[in-house]
Amino acid sequence: MSTTSLPSSDHAAELRTAFLAAGFTADGLLDLLGAPAYAALARSETVPALRATRTGGDGPLPSLVRLFLLQRPVSRERAAAALPVEAALADGWLRGDGDEVRATVDVRPYGGPDGEDWFIVSDLGCAVGGAGGIGSHEEGVVLGVGGASTTLAGITVRTPVATALDVGTGSGIQALHAAQHATRVTATDVNPRALEFTRLTLALSGAPEAELLAGSLFEPVGEATYDLIVSNPPFVISPGARLTYRDGGMGGDDLCRTLVQQAGARLNPGGYAQFLGNWQHVDGEDWHERVRSWVPRGCDAWIVQRDVQDVTQYAELWLRDAGDHHGDPAAYERRYEEWLDEFEARGTRAVGFGWITLRRTDAAQPSIVVEEWPHSVEQPLGDAVVAHFARQDYLRRHDDAAILEGYFALSAEVVQEQVGAPGAEDPEHVVLRQNRGMRRATKVDTVGAGFAGVCDGSLSAGRILDAIAQLVQEDPVVLRDRTPEAIRLLVEQGFLEPLEGPAQ
Repeated sequence: MSTTSLPSSDHAAELRTAFLAAGFTADGLLDLLGAPAYAALARSETVPALRATRTGGDGPLPSLVRLFLLQRPVSRERAAAALPVEAALADGWLRGDGDEVRATVDVRPYGGPDGEDWFIVSDLGCAVGGAGGIGSHEEGVVLGVGGASTTLAGITVRTPVATALDVGTGSGIQALHAAQHATRVTATDVNPRALEFTRLTLALSGAPEAELLAGSLFEPVGEATYDLIVSNPPFVISPGARLTYRDGGMGGDDLCRTLVQQAGARLNPGGYAQFLGNWQHVDGEDWHERVRSWVPRGCDAWIVQRDVQDVTQYAELWLRDAGDHHGDPAAYERRYEEWLDEFEARGTRAVGFGWITLRRTDAAQPSIVVEEWPHSVEQPLGDAVVAHFARQDYLRRHDDAAILEGYFALSAEVVQEQVGAPGAEDPEHVVLRQNRGMRRATKVDTVGAGFAGVCDGSLSAGRILDAIAQLVQEDPVVLRDRTPEAIRLLVEQGFLEPLEGPAQ
């Protein structure tokens, strides 16, 4: 792996044309390698892909895979059959090695959300980023696409906007996505090499240029405000920053806290800020309250914890990421001790990972939802994020009386499950389950199940409850009094959709 000078983008359009002609795309890779080798490559395992390129013939696609994904030399003759080799050498994408050429950077085909053929450029050996055993101690290394990158891209709101900001852009994947729906994209990074990689990623993907600014967090943009802010920051909580791509240089989870707290002032009204992050679980403190305290004034928030690791698991994960487990065992033990000493000093017993979304509303009573959801979800979730905040707006505007006068429809893809012993006359309980988006499940009583089952927008909530009261022989006034809270929960979680009026 090298962190020397980077290629020029002067002939990126010609290189892109050659890649597309050779089928050097996400679909082309899958066809050449087959699903198992393609999946292995996404785990940074190259042996199956090497075998596939040996049996895939001498065409341009196997040559490009060996060059740019597997870091193997290719004869100059084969390279010339696959791409404009002289331009690639002159611009620095390739370097000569006798009668062979080698790539100077990783170039990974990446499929956009609407079938676009994109290319993510990163340091050699780093096409797949994040906790994948990069094994590098070079501070300025720039990673490619990892699970965190695609997670953030999937949850980001994709409505058209005038301005978007990617904080800590890395190899530029978030800026590339934003360029498809933002008139102007600004990307920042404390690592100047990352900005050059972003420039290459955008050029090779045929995307518009972005404004590229060097500096930490929001410092490079001054007082500018944006409609969308995204960041997959260097959120790893470690005993002293060593790797720029993962360690933010602040103690504990201060980097994530600072990023979230400062984002509110950089958002335009109605704008979204979306981040990935880590936060400490500290003895004697509720983690919900910890991250809730980060939310800036004037913003609604939706914070979802997706995973929790105890401090030993967490330390081992990131020690492996830097390759410390392959070095001197005594040095590894010392480093491990440093991590545990840091956590002990801070009273940290575990570390949470998740998503944070802010929306600038300037509401007098902000909506702040902090929850744990480790279960599977269906990406992309951008539309689900928009719907979540729309539901919060509805609930904020409607008191219980207005809820009873309102009309609702059962959301699409919701199914009902009855749980109980086999052969029992009545179920023990009923579960409503979503098959899309967050894929939530919630337990409801007989009234809740009956209410949801007949919500088609034709009757108001109050009239539905009056009918149910007759069926279950309950006082309708009592039922109207106790049910709005349950309706609110079903709306908040997306099982019921509020309607503007009765369905026609």
